[in-house]
Amino acid sequence: MRFIIILAIILFSANKYKLYSQEGTSYKNDNLKNVYLPLGKISFADSIVAFNIGKPLPYKKFRDSSQALHEPNYKSYNSPEYVSLGCKGSLTVAFTDNGFMNLPGNDLYIFEVGPSVEAARIEISENAIDWIFAGDITGGKSFLDLSIENIPNDKVYYFLRITDYKQVCKSKTAGADIDAIGAINSVIKLSIQADLLFDFDEYILLETAEKTIQNLTESIQQVAKATILIEGHTDSDGNEIYNLELSKKRGESVKVVLEKLLKDKGEYDFILKSYGERKPKKPNTTEENKQLNRRVEIIVLPPQEYYKSLQN
Repeated sequence: MRFIIILAIILFSANKYKLYSQEGTSYKNDNLKNVYLPLGKISFADSIVAFNIGKPLPYKKFRDSSQALHEPNYKSYNSPEYVSLGCKGSLTVAFTDNGFMNLPGNDLYIFEVGPSVEAARIEISENAIDWIFAGDITGGKSFLDLSIENIPNDKVYYFLRITDYKQVCKSKTAGADIDAIGAINSVIKLSIQADLLFDFDEYILLETAEKTIQNLTESIQQVAKATILIEGHTDSDGNEIYNLELSKKRGESVKVVLEKLLKDKGEYDFILKSYGERKPKKPNTTEENKQLNRRVEIIVLPPQEYYKSLQN
């Protein structure tokens, strides 16, 4: 598709597991401690990719893998609002309406529940093909900071896999017990091909461009407070310095329209970055690839205040 939208958005819904704040949502974990997600509800995994249950098997009522999706709703050890992986079992989930990045602070939280300390291996992926080790969860350690594993901080990840370490197997809920999987550093990534916005080698927006950008704001507005990063990119044709300036001016044109459309819709900080030809999506070897590389990307991030709070 010429118009690709990858989302990571936030909404709120009330239940006893949540406390509200201005910027995001705090969720109670199994120990009744707060886990703060700056972008709230849709920061959670929401699709099952694969479930390979381990042996010995947990009781049947604890084998519903969908219980690991969306917001946490754990009530008690005997109540089946979570899934048990079975010994050495694995669960692969997708974040279909959000992604996550390696940004300052903790990046992920695994809502592992129940009375037993059940360790598991965590891996992440951009495409569900190439996997990167992201760390272990072990009882009280359910936060994951991707920077500890030197994971690139310029990529968005959409898949996560949990594999039980086979440490607690003699139980009706054998294996790690998962209630939810949350992305603390959740993002919305939106990408628009430049020819939908500009004539060739121009930075003045087409008459139809504002409607295209307006379609994006319908997603952005669901986040009441955020940082909006606008990145301009070109192909490799022409002079590198010229391309860098062109991508900057194109980003500025998009920023002006976004600021107008989002005025009074929420609290947004805008950051503009221009990369020119420096970050191609594809090799600049064909006209089709060059078209993909000519683009404006919008990444909706947690608000800057959240990151400032981490320094205090």
